[in-house]
Amino acid sequence: MLWGALTIACTHRFLNDACRLWLKQRWSRQLLEILAIRLDAGFSGAANGSLIVANHISWLDIFVLNAARPMAFVSKSEVRRWPLAGWLAANTDTLFLQRGRPSHTVEINRQIAAMLSSGKDVAVFPEGTTSDGTRVLPFHGALLQPAIDSGRPVQPVALAYFDAHGRRTSAPAYAGETSMAECMAAIIASRSLTVRLRQTPAITSGESSRRQIAAMARGAIAYGLGMTTDNSAEEARAVEVPEFANSGGIPTSGHSTVNQS
Repeated sequence: MLWGALTIACTHRFLNDACRLWLKQRWSRQLLEILAIRLDAGFSGAANGSLIVANHISWLDIFVLNAARPMAFVSKSEVRRWPLAGWLAANTDTLFLQRGRPSHTVEINRQIAAMLSSGKDVAVFPEGTTSDGTRVLPFHGALLQPAIDSGRPVQPVALAYFDAHGRRTSAPAYAGETSMAECMAAIIASRSLTVRLRQTPAITSGESSRRQIAAMARGAIAYGLGMTTDNSAEEARAVEVPEFANSGGIPTSGHSTVNQS
């Protein structure tokens, strides 16, 4: 964390966007290595300027996505006040949303649309909170509107964590009443973890509403994780999710895999 802060303070204002993204990716991969987390990422071919939509399990999710493909994020405004981490986030393309203020959502959506139109990827977690990883919570569609407004694709991404024996684990989950200290202790106690990241086919807005896109994205992610929602099978078929073959319910066909250990 201190190395990241020093890098940002001393170099970021002198670097172009490409260098900043490279540093963000490198730093995120180093963090996963320090925590003995192996990255198994099938994330290629997504168009630049995609709205990345993922299920949300842990604070690690941001670094997992950045390690696979660096991007901007939308976060709750409370994160901005976190010591050091909030400053780091503010200086690495994070937009802070003041929840419960519709007018601020409109402004954040305008900024997201501008970033997407300029070819930058932006990630959102439509569940609005973290889960324990055993289910995908309902998706909120408000932050999907910029993809519709800018005509950019929505790219669903499924995240899942596995222990050293290949079993899905909730050790990294930062949900419910779990504190950051408890979450970190559980990660360290696991000794080694693997996080699998897979994209499903992108969703184009077309004539669909943001609520319909949210439902399709949630269904595709849940189906990819081997989970069910009330309409996950129908929603997944709407975006032609491929067959899933392995024990984790993660798609294996049609994706390149990058292992980062």
